[in-house]
Amino acid sequence: MKKPFLIIIFLVSNLVSIAQTLNLTPYLVNPIGGKEFTSNLASANVALNIREQIIYQEIVKGNIPDYLMKLSKISHTEIIDGKAYTIAFYVTPDYLSIGNDSDNVYIPMTPILAQKVATKFNCSLPTKKMVDLIYNSATIKLEPKPIPPSDLMTTIFVLKQHDEMVKEQLKPFLDDHQKSELTAGNKKDVIISNKIYTEATPKVVIYGWHKLDGKPIQPVYNKHANTWADYSHGIRLLQNNVWVNGKKTTIAKVLADQKLAVLLSDEGVIKKAYYPITDY
Repeated sequence: MKKPFLIIIFLVSNLVSIAQTLNLTPYLVNPIGGKEFTSNLASANVALNIREQIIYQEIVKGNIPDYLMKLSKISHTEIIDGKAYTIAFYVTPDYLSIGNDSDNVYIPMTPILAQKVATKFNCSLPTKKMVDLIYNSATIKLEPKPIPPSDLMTTIFVLKQHDEMVKEQLKPFLDDHQKSELTAGNKKDVIISNKIYTEATPKVVIYGWHKLDGKPIQPVYNKHANTWADYSHGIRLLQNNVWVNGKKTTIAKVLADQKLAVLLSDEGVIKKAYYPITDY
């Protein structure tokens, strides 16, 4: 009599291990390549809000590399009140880019757009702790390649310059990268944090860009306006659904839970696990 019950338990437990994918409709018409897209964007020389509207439309059409569609599983265990709690969550294997597998460009964006994209695809942005967990789990770790600060940091020109630097680094790992191997060290993360809401005006919170020794270049920082997006920023999406000891819940629920928040946060409970969608 126990066998049917055991089979049910086996099937339920294996739902977590089934490959997770980004909920994105594939591009149906010949998509534009990343290089052409960014060149057109630079030539258009439009205001930031228009630029991000164009980027959003291209992403929701499905013009992202296929290798970004297969999500990477991250598992982490904490002992809470003497009991082991293991959380499993799923992340894009690299930062968002526009284009196809052979011609794509990383696309930094403001937290306004990042939140819109995340919400559209039933995803979240990472916390600081999640960024660390992702880096530790990455099989492809790149040395950060900063570009000296200048007035051009937020331009398409510098965005493309840095993209070319990272793509050169990826050449020895190209086969694994195309197979959706988890990649880190190439960008800072736009993160969710209580620090989003501690300033008088809306801010972006950034963190990460880990060196090969595992130490981040960028500590948690929230002094840029929420309209700031420079070449170094990367957007990594995380599926909203997570599993705690095999039970499905969401990132937002875990972060709002006084007991379980430590699984995903090292700054305590985060009740507003999202950015406000403001004007530019």
